[in-house]
Amino acid sequence: MNNIGQIVITSIVQALQELRVNKLRTFLSLLGITIGIFCIIAVLTALDSARGMIQKNVETLGSDVLYVGRWPWPGMEDGEYKWWEYWRRPSMTKTEVYAINGQIRNLAITTLCLPVRNLTVKYNDAELSSIRAYTINTDFDKIQNIELAQGRYFTASELEGGNNSIVLGSEVALGLFQRGVSPLGKSITVMGRKFTVIGVMKKVGQNMADFDFDNGMLFSYNTVSALIDVKSLQYEPRLMVKPYNKANLAEVKDEVTGVIRRLHKIKPDQPNDFTVNQLSGISKLLNSMFDKINIVGYVIGGFSLLVGAFGIANIMFVTVKERTKIIGLKKAIGARRASILTEFLLESIVLCLIGGLIGILIVLLLSLLVSKLADIDVVLSIVNFSIGVGISIIVGVISGIIPAIRASDLDPVVAIRSN
Repeated sequence: MNNIGQIVITSIVQALQELRVNKLRTFLSLLGITIGIFCIIAVLTALDSARGMIQKNVETLGSDVLYVGRWPWPGMEDGEYKWWEYWRRPSMTKTEVYAINGQIRNLAITTLCLPVRNLTVKYNDAELSSIRAYTINTDFDKIQNIELAQGRYFTASELEGGNNSIVLGSEVALGLFQRGVSPLGKSITVMGRKFTVIGVMKKVGQNMADFDFDNGMLFSYNTVSALIDVKSLQYEPRLMVKPYNKANLAEVKDEVTGVIRRLHKIKPDQPNDFTVNQLSGISKLLNSMFDKINIVGYVIGGFSLLVGAFGIANIMFVTVKERTKIIGLKKAIGARRASILTEFLLESIVLCLIGGLIGILIVLLLSLLVSKLADIDVVLSIVNFSIGVGISIIVGVISGIIPAIRASDLDPVVAIRSN
């Protein structure tokens, strides 16, 4: 046991000495290992962070929510994306909401949202264009988890009665009102009509369901239905359905499909004129894409590791040649073949570990920098770091095995006499 420990310590010391004596040669050889491990761990970290953000989005929006509309989301339908057919489909209206609520019992929430794009918003001399409004029905906040920075949300009577109250997104509020000026109670003009600001939403960013509340605003669906044709093909109302129990989601999806088919008088042999979307479908599509990116990361890292492995192998061959006499002396005084082989193999592994740890350290520092500057939750996984260490050890074994075997096979007499 003591002998093994001594071999390990000797190998580490000799590897560090190799770094100190031949700085440039060793650095260039380790560079391939460092780049390879960096590529692999950076890709794994980026994908884990992206998956974490997606999971957070799904949990926020509700993985148990059905989004019914004309257009299927990516990955929800197989084959060609027949936009020319989807565009002509009928819009969801409150008629579908009433039908679903009246015929399906196992529902917690059914609500409707109609996004209206490219609106102009005015307050005194301030004017914003290309703003999106989300005209909503009762219970919309229970599905989309609306959080307010100022003011309050709509009452049920304000939404049902078509009240001229409005809730602004954070960026819209900043664009219309000077810093320090409260938007609450102020009147703004939208679609030629005056609206009273009752609240301002927190900054949240765009989510997976394509809701960009920061650059948008909320007001009553009943209000806008008196101003525009909500059945027009230029608009895309979204019907959202949430069951009491997530376990019943598939059953509720079938029931919702049946209710709307009957309401639209679709014959049994005819396809649906609507699509029932789920966030889980997007998650599966993105996970599939991430798996492919993962493979690309491994391929790029693999090429770098291959170059690095040749570099480490070259160092070890040179090292064996430089220490030939020492190896001969060790074998002459009784050093076993396995001890010589282990010594050089461990030295190769230590060199690769140093390169790998430098790559992991770079990933760690960049992750902390990105977290602070971009306000992104970077997932730093012990598993990923362990993978990096494991790959470094494997590369070290592969790089050092042939030089180590050559060193262990040297004849002591010939080795001592060598120049």
